[in-house]
Amino acid sequence: QVQLVESGGGLVQPGGSLRLSCVASGFTFSSSPMSWYRQAPGKERELVAAITRGDGTRNYGDFVKGRFTISRDNTKSTVYLQMDSLKPEDTAVYYCNARVQYISRLIDYWGQGTQVTVSS
Repeated sequence: QVQLVESGGGLVQPGGSLRLSCVASGFTFSSSPMSWYRQAPGKERELVAAITRGDGTRNYGDFVKGRFTISRDNTKSTVYLQMDSLKPEDTAVYYCNARVQYISRLIDYWGQGTQVTVSS
């Protein structure tokens, strides 16, 4: 049974930082690409950051502009999102995503989400 459990969200002032964590279980973590998405009220879910399974190649949404860093620790089955210089427009629910390859199919799994609110 695949589980993705996010933590680290909360209320932070503009310009502040947060570190999100996602602990994974139920699949071979080191073999799966991992991503963070976010969804603000009334908006579609969008990609924040992704990291490959191998050399850890990273991709970011255009809006990140060097403010966020995605990383993974395969020994802990955990993916992180370090968010710095947060802006009010970063307010959203942040979701962890795992793309798991099985023999005949590829399945996307999602965590329950963690709320990030940037406000003074």
